[in-house]
Amino acid sequence: MDPHITEWLNLAIRWVHMITGVAWIGASFYFVWLENHLDRSNPREGLSGDLWAIHGGGIYHLEKYKLAPPKMPDQLHWFKWEAYFTWITGILLLGVVYYLNAELFLIAPGSGLSPTTAIAIGIGTLVVGWFVYDLLCDSPLGKQPALLGAVIFVLIIAAAWGLSQVFSGRGAFIHVGALIGTIMVGNVFRVIMPAQRALVSAIEAGKEPDPALPAKGLLRSRHNNYFTLPVLFIMISNHFPSTYGNEFNWAVLAGLAVLSVLVRHYFNTRHSSQKFAWTIPAAAVGMVCLAFITSPTKPSAEAAAQQEVTIQQVQEIITERCTSCHSANPTSTMFTSAPGGVMLDNASQIKTLAPQIYLQTVASQTMPLGNMTQMTQEERDLLGVWISQTKAEK
Repeated sequence: MDPHITEWLNLAIRWVHMITGVAWIGASFYFVWLENHLDRSNPREGLSGDLWAIHGGGIYHLEKYKLAPPKMPDQLHWFKWEAYFTWITGILLLGVVYYLNAELFLIAPGSGLSPTTAIAIGIGTLVVGWFVYDLLCDSPLGKQPALLGAVIFVLIIAAAWGLSQVFSGRGAFIHVGALIGTIMVGNVFRVIMPAQRALVSAIEAGKEPDPALPAKGLLRSRHNNYFTLPVLFIMISNHFPSTYGNEFNWAVLAGLAVLSVLVRHYFNTRHSSQKFAWTIPAAAVGMVCLAFITSPTKPSAEAAAQQEVTIQQVQEIITERCTSCHSANPTSTMFTSAPGGVMLDNASQIKTLAPQIYLQTVASQTMPLGNMTQMTQEERDLLGVWISQTKAEK
């Protein structure tokens, strides 16, 4: 496909994905906040609580029924299309970015997978992941939310580890995000919406609603709420090769997910007490620790001193391995302009971007994409020594 068309297709789908994702996550955050802040001290008959709020110059009074009002209102607002379109556009984006360019973005260099096999593994992970999750929630574990959450977390991280063995770091991360997103939209489509429809149908038929269905929907809604921050990180993770490019990227993802859930838990519980306020500084310390743990190993001073690497040698490597994409006039058919505006056509540009070159090509080895230009380990080591020498000169 023409790279210009691919770029704009990517942009259009990503833009809609972001818009609908913001709407979905915003609604999730708001309704969990609303549920947690209801005044339940002396509710009116038939209510479980109410809440007064002020926003945008107006005062609002919201009430929640224990199950439903005696008569359904003429207009009842549903929240579902935000979730559906976020998932649909996410899957389309997965196809455009990762499946149309599987050899570059999805498959780990040297894994031996064919694009068809890799795509089948990706799609299979989403399908199997949803059914495993759904079965766990409907099992006796569903009555023990904390234990259920722990089991789900372990299984998702196990999936991250397995995917990282055959996919590139970016490919593994994005499929974990797609797996979580599939679980979230599955909760809406298969559990939350049916429970809400059953509730409305019972009221309209004059029957007593089954309280088990709304309770089940509330549990899945809580899961979706805790999933949001890990998913948001995964959505932006391709900008941070220190995470997905790390040798233990699945463990880095696990750490970031734990920190995200801790932060979300504080905001979900701060209405009743501040006993989880410690999670905020703990998350900050955790981020610092992850930054330290993932810091790249630099060539020793002895190694740098043993070999003098010139800018001419470095430029030869960059020209052969990198400038097919990172140039003012890319020769790669994948790009019409340099990705990210990064151009490495001359020695001055290479010296200026030396730290980024080190991170991408030496430390994380995430560039060249899919190692399509076959950069060797010796060349990466040479770049590392040169960058070390350059720093020493400064």
